[in-house]
Amino acid sequence: MSLSELEAEIVGCRRCPRLVAWREEVARTKRAAHAHEDYWGRPVPSFGDPAARVLVLGLAPAAHGGNRTGRIFTGDRSGDWLFAALWRAGLANQPESIARDDGLRLHGCYVTAAVRCAPPGNRPLPEERDRCAPYLVRELELLEAVRVIVCLGGFAWDAALRARAALGVPTPRPKPRFGHGAELPGERWPLLGCYHPSQQNTFTGRLTEAMIDQVMARACELAGL
Repeated sequence: MSLSELEAEIVGCRRCPRLVAWREEVARTKRAAHAHEDYWGRPVPSFGDPAARVLVLGLAPAAHGGNRTGRIFTGDRSGDWLFAALWRAGLANQPESIARDDGLRLHGCYVTAAVRCAPPGNRPLPEERDRCAPYLVRELELLEAVRVIVCLGGFAWDAALRARAALGVPTPRPKPRFGHGAELPGERWPLLGCYHPSQQNTFTGRLTEAMIDQVMARACELAGL
């Protein structure tokens, strides 16, 4: 299977009734600021360089971000922060991400999420997380050049641990804890923790530009970029 074939399978997924209902309701009702737009309203595919050495893993698409634009982390404040940081690190050709056709390209980087549909309250249920988990496993199998996974938040950190375990990399005991700048070394898929660039973190100063830049610089170092 190729990445494009996997993407087509993801976009057509309807395995989680609650998420299907929510993403489609949001796409119908819309937000007033985007009332004139056609929402994507489907699972959101990953995005980036098939030869990526850095994999950035988030939680799930935003209801009026990726669920609207059809590209992960595109069209919301979290994406503004993330793609600006990738640009500063030399992993993106521009600092903005507003639409699927805005010309954004990633170099040596691939962006994905643990859950591919926008969940109510940004909180996927455990069974929804588990149904989506095989997609990340298959992406890691196909993205043969990946040398580090940047985990945006604790949910992504746990998802990465599960994916590594599914691919034969045992999770150390005690289980490594997520933290900003936390590292879990390993020959395949070492993990690097970063606070999620959500408004809850960026507006409060819990995550600053300097902090996310430091993580991305470390990711490039680990990836040999």
